[in-house]
Amino acid sequence: MSATPESETENISASPPVICLAGPTAAGKTTLAMELVDRLNGEIISVDSAQIYRGMNIGTGKPDAEKLERYPHRLIDILDPAQSYSASDFRRDALTQIEAVRTTGKIPLLVGGTMLYFKALRDGLADMPTADQAIREEIEALADESGWEAVHARLAAVDPEAAARIHPNDPQRLQRALEVYLLTGKSLTEHHQQESQGQAAGQSLPYDLHFFAIQPGDRAVLHDRIATRFRQMLADGLVEEVAGLHQRPDLNPELPAIKSVGYRQVWQYLDGDLDYDGMVERSIIATRQLAKRQLTWLRSWPNLRPLSESPADSIASILKYVDSISI
Repeated sequence: MSATPESETENISASPPVICLAGPTAAGKTTLAMELVDRLNGEIISVDSAQIYRGMNIGTGKPDAEKLERYPHRLIDILDPAQSYSASDFRRDALTQIEAVRTTGKIPLLVGGTMLYFKALRDGLADMPTADQAIREEIEALADESGWEAVHARLAAVDPEAAARIHPNDPQRLQRALEVYLLTGKSLTEHHQQESQGQAAGQSLPYDLHFFAIQPGDRAVLHDRIATRFRQMLADGLVEEVAGLHQRPDLNPELPAIKSVGYRQVWQYLDGDLDYDGMVERSIIATRQLAKRQLTWLRSWPNLRPLSESPADSIASILKYVDSISI
């Protein structure tokens, strides 16, 4: 990466920096981040919607216990797979952890591929209401009586844009969209428009976020890495890991944790819906699709500093940039 232009460094504020390292799955973010910890006197905060769950280690690509002891990661293993976690939850927790890292005199290093989390941190979120049990029971009663198609029709009457996005057979999203309207009198679409227009009140950051991304130039090489990594996960015991989750009566394939790439397909294999080879093929395809979505996010990300695929060059670029800003 070329040196930061003089005009850019002149406009950088003196707010405390936060280094954000993004990139598609299997691009090598974690390895690069662990090397940066030593060179930057930093500490890692995970930005991964699957690594938050305890007991989901192999399929999420968590570092092993030895590496985690040497390079602690904040915001991993914080929830049981039966629990849900939103982008708003992440923003709240990430801000808390950023401040905790700063009080130790280290640089926060946010690392991961969940771009929605990065966006929530950067832009804030519209002021969304928390879940209301009474409203949810009212919606569920309508669904029990008339089907989720009736819920979809009711949503279409108050929020046609959301209804067009949400399938009639997606009860979780239908319920939430209608719940937001019933609680606030304002549609989910209006909330999202408020967010995109930067009107999420009181959510300005007291830090500068500096975004870097590994963006592999050869898609075929990335696809090969994805396939090789997934097969290694299987060799490391991924099926056995998911089987342990599969035995729990409180877990099901509709939970966000179990919908994670790889876990969903192995769960289907354990249910008998896929044979072994089909599970492997679908897992690799789903992971490639995830990488494609991540790269799409990155192509439109403002002020993104691309990194070389060479770890040494990437580290040198980040260190040079950090030296150029006022800390």
